[in-house]
Amino acid sequence: MKLGDGVVKSFRVAKVFRENSDRVNSIDFAPNGESLISGSDDDSIVIYDCANEGKPKRTVYSKKYGVDHINYTHAGNTVIYASNKVDDAIRYQSIHDNKYLRYFNGHTKRVVCLCMSPVDDTFLSGSLDKTIRLWDLRSQNCQGIMHMPGRPVASFDPEGLIFAAGINSEMIKLYDLRSFDKGPFTTFRLQQDKDCDWTGLKFSPDGKLILISTNGAVTRLIDAFHGQPLQSFMGHLNTKGIPLEASFSPDAQYVLSGSQDGQIHVWNSETGSKTAVLDGKHPSPLQCVKFNPRFMMLASACLNMAFWLPTVEE
Repeated sequence: MKLGDGVVKSFRVAKVFRENSDRVNSIDFAPNGESLISGSDDDSIVIYDCANEGKPKRTVYSKKYGVDHINYTHAGNTVIYASNKVDDAIRYQSIHDNKYLRYFNGHTKRVVCLCMSPVDDTFLSGSLDKTIRLWDLRSQNCQGIMHMPGRPVASFDPEGLIFAAGINSEMIKLYDLRSFDKGPFTTFRLQQDKDCDWTGLKFSPDGKLILISTNGAVTRLIDAFHGQPLQSFMGHLNTKGIPLEASFSPDAQYVLSGSQDGQIHVWNSETGSKTAVLDGKHPSPLQCVKFNPRFMMLASACLNMAFWLPTVEE
């Protein structure tokens, strides 16, 4: 099935899961699309099967440290996540036997972004301590540190060769992973968002675009090579300063975002026009929305988790 406007508009909630007693703060699909993992403010990590039965497979807990910004590693049965209680360490955990494999200490304030390299065992973390750190799963030692003039957000490009760092909601610096200690090779200055802060960066799957999520009522799209602003996606509701996560469809044709009223807004990334507003009857603000990288399905989470499937074929 090919993704088109008709298919996008036909997405409906196929299943709703009520595993959590508090807000789901982060979700991530495994690279093969066969499972989804969620982290919640109730300190639980829930693993969902997406390939066969479409249901929760397992729940493990991080009661002492909490869980936020959860990411699958390439192993499929291990995850990394930030702590939101006790300390600001990043934890590397096996969900197969619920064991901590390694702690990554260094940040002195809350971690606000965490992303795994798409190609190997390196990952990036950004913190309110105004640093971005580069790590490797195989070593507890930080591989590199970049001091920033403000709150950072960061992301790898799809090749895992460069990463983008967004700083102070007004500039993006691009670093070459092989020589990041020499500083950024490009800096894009954008008009500062006065009404909101940047809360996330994502490259499109083809590496040509960068999507900027905010805690306001706008999501921005820029050209990844020259930094020109391309689109400002609006129309979704966010008056409470929620870090709504925006994301791409696997073909980069569409951009999706949740909304304070529990709806999913979908825009065409090329034209900026609104393609659809999908109502999953989410009872609270919809912070997490992601497209499965391999299968024709969506996941969205507030307090509940919803799986969406298209109802037409194109």
